[in-house]
Formats: sequence, structure tokens, C-alpha cells
Amino acid sequence: MNSAFFSPMDMDQKEKQKEQSSSPIYVHNPHLDALKDDILYHFSLGTGSHNLPAMFGDVKFVCVGGSPWRMKSFTEFIAAELAMEDPKSEYPNICAGTDRYAMYKVGPVLSVSHGMGIPSIAIMLHELIKLLHHARCTDVTIIRIGTSGGIGLEPGTVVVTKQSVDATFQPKFEQVILGKTVVRSTDLDQSLAQELLQCSKGLNQFETVIGNTMCTLDFYEGQARLDGAFCSYTETDKQEYLLKAKEAEVCNIEMESSVFAAMCKLSGLRAAVVCVTLLDRLKGDQLSSSHEVLNSYQLRPQILVGSYIKQQLKAKAENR
Repeated sequence: MNSAFFSPMDMDQKEKQKEQSSSPIYVHNPHLDALKDDILYHFSLGTGSHNLPAMFGDVKFVCVGGSPWRMKSFTEFIAAELAMEDPKSEYPNICAGTDRYAMYKVGPVLSVSHGMGIPSIAIMLHELIKLLHHARCTDVTIIRIGTSGGIGLEPGTVVVTKQSVDATFQPKFEQVILGKTVVRSTDLDQSLAQELLQCSKGLNQFETVIGNTMCTLDFYEGQARLDGAFCSYTETDKQEYLLKAKEAEVCNIEMESSVFAAMCKLSGLRAAVVCVTLLDRLKGDQLSSSHEVLNSYQLRPQILVGSYIKQQLKAKAENR
């Protein structure tokens, strides 16, 4: 038989092999199979009311961040970066039926807000992971872009998280389920972290480092701030704690990375956290930079992640 000839069966086998080599999104919940319709309540979406594969089946990159404004801004930025749509277009909020989260889409890039803190991002991730699963997405990369407090870093430094640690500097996420404490790993994709670092070096626009990120349950006492409504420790106590964090290779502090890492690992999502530092917590607790400077800092994770996505899509197009 001529080796250049492929029968329909050969083509089917090739398609099956391609599907098997791709990475699906996993949900670990047998109860979902019994649902006639899966309602993603906080997104105002559902399997019965929306054609999720048609709407989201082409998604390859998901970027999540705290505020709806920031994620809409990222959508406009990535539209210009990829030259897919007019960045000045009005991008509809796909989750307009709810006021909990905002969601925007440009080509294969989905942009979603997650609110502030572990409970808010965890709710969003449950529904996002189910959405990607129902849409039959494969080979998805998800990146959290945000702001943070730095430890011993110049404000404006971008930190790509090596590992998320808790307030005792342990790489774990703990959750109470049915009255029992469940401990989950907070490992992130190290190859993705290195790719992002190399991308930043190519940009050569701002300082970027890889280090551990401490995820806390609170913005004030949980992060050793002295300016909350309550405080039972001294400046010396604060400095000693933050220096211990620095010894544990903690570069920055935020409030979402641990559950983000844990849930992405469970679902098979390739994940990274990219946050800019707005201040050095060893030198103070309150932001003193101007509004313009802070806005310029907040754009840095967008610039890095946007450049990375553009780079990856270009490489995939060239390999086709």
C-alpha cells in the first residue's frame, strides 16, 4: 500500500490519538452525572440554558484576577495584543445576569474576575472548572494575575509564584469538609513559571522574580499589618515574622494563591500565579505611591501574561 494513502479509518485513529494526547479538564464528582442540568449559578450560565461547547470550546488560556474592572482591562489589552478584535470594541460581560463575577472572551482567551479572598475565588473556580469540563476544553493554561505586598522587593517587582504557602510557611491548603480537615497540595507548574520568567526577560521592561507566595485568610492581622481595627502585636513582632517569611523564600503576600493552586492541580489545569508588588511590607503597611504609579504597576502582570499568550499562540500556529 502506498504510504501516502490514508483511509477514513486511519484518519479516525489519528483523531483518536490526538484526543488521547490532549489534556482534558477533570471534575472529581460522580454526583454531577445524575444532574439533568448543571446550573453555574454565580456565572448565570448552565448546561441546559447555554451551549457551553459552542461558547467556550476553543478556550486555551484563562486569566483570572480580583476585580471586574481589571479583567475587562485585560480583555481589551489582549485583544490589541493578539490583533483579533478591535480593542475599543464593547466587550459584553458574559456573566451579566449576576453581580458576583464578570467574564469576558477574546478568541481562545477567557478573562474572569474572582473577587477577594479564598472563599470568593474557590466558588468561582468550582464553576469555572465545571464550565471548562462541560465545554470539553483541552490543554488549558490558567494564570492568576493580581497585586500583592512584597517582602524585601522594590515596589513594581513582578513575582511568579514558585509555590504557595500558608501563614506558617507550609506548602499546603487546608479545608474543613464534613467536619474533618482535608489537606491539599499547592504545587504549581514549574515549567510554566520558568517560561513566564524567560518571557519577562525577553520583554526587559520590569524586574521579575520567581519565589514563594504566602496566602493568608485576612488582609490585616493575617498579614501582620499594624493599621487594622485590631492589633495585639508590636512593630518588632511584625518585623520578626516577616523576616521569618523571607527566610522561607516568601517574596510576596496575597489571599488567593493556595486554593487556586490546589484546585487547578486537582482538575489537571496547568497553572501559574503572577502578581506585582505594590509596596515592600518591611518598610510599611499602607500604599504611598500615586494613583498613576499604582496603575502602571497593575499593568505589569497583564503585559507579561499577554506577551506569553501571544508567544504561545504564534508557536502553535507555526507548528501546524
